[in-house]
Amino acid sequence: MIRAKAPLRVSFAGGGTDVPPFPAVEGGLVLSATINRYAYGALRPRTDNQIGVESVDFGMSVNYEHDDDLAFDGKLDLVKAAIRKLGRGGYDLFLHSNAPPGSGLGSSSAVMVTLIGLLREFHREPLTDYEVAHLAYQLEREDLGIKGGLQDQYAAAFGGFNFIEFEGDRVIVNPLRISADVMHELEHNMLLCYTGKTRSGDHIIEDQTKRYEGGEERALEGLRSGKALAVEMKNALLNRRLNEFGDLLGTAWEEKKKMSPRIANDFINELYETARDHGALGGKVTGAGGGGYMLFYCPFQRKHHVANALIALGGEVTEFEFTPEGLTTWSIHE
Repeated sequence: MIRAKAPLRVSFAGGGTDVPPFPAVEGGLVLSATINRYAYGALRPRTDNQIGVESVDFGMSVNYEHDDDLAFDGKLDLVKAAIRKLGRGGYDLFLHSNAPPGSGLGSSSAVMVTLIGLLREFHREPLTDYEVAHLAYQLEREDLGIKGGLQDQYAAAFGGFNFIEFEGDRVIVNPLRISADVMHELEHNMLLCYTGKTRSGDHIIEDQTKRYEGGEERALEGLRSGKALAVEMKNALLNRRLNEFGDLLGTAWEEKKKMSPRIANDFINELYETARDHGALGGKVTGAGGGGYMLFYCPFQRKHHVANALIALGGEVTEFEFTPEGLTTWSIHE
């Protein structure tokens, strides 16, 4: 039995600058960190060359014959894309994650990275972390045509706090040496709030890209400011200026909203303003927007007030911890 897990992530600044064509034209920068929420997978070999797949997240179980064409039809396409690329064989796959699809925590990319990890071990493919992340990007964005950027695949593969540079076809993952006391203080002061599933019909990524390609000044300003804020927030973290980091989280949100009017909605705006009114220094959505999770930074003595106010509005509040590990695989004998 081969097992694997890949972490989900929170994005602090620069999200959107990793979405083509911006990286090729101006270069993107993203500051993010992985948390103790995971996409999990298991692979059990079988002798009949059939493939069984059970997905807890989608409540679906299917079986494929060895000669099925595995056409993309909206049902477990992530799994089919990975199998088509990395090769078949007889095995059962079991998949589940700690966050629902559309959560804004990069869960679909973490699932893809987990799948690649399982099949890499099964087929004994010598793939590096960079190769795993790049392959996950290709399968999601190119083969399946799922709109989005590059950051999620690299965060899931590498893990930890990373300052990631995107320059055309080149990606550079710069791990940050965040001290244990700074990490604990961040965990002490931060909250995640689930606002509801992101609606794929909002086409936020497409709208953002259209505005950038059309030269809309407000969208350009938001993207360029996001890059600058990724640098500022990295420096604040490394220099232990955590209140400044919390303030900049709010600035990053104001700049992110400039990329598309679909990123925020009335409920998200109400949650944000309520959190600020009750003491949060700053916050932002953790993904493309329109729903999913919001991340807030609060002085610890105000954190419970912020949490209670968000819950009263219908938000689902949770705490979390950071994790330094990316994709992890191991084997057991039953």
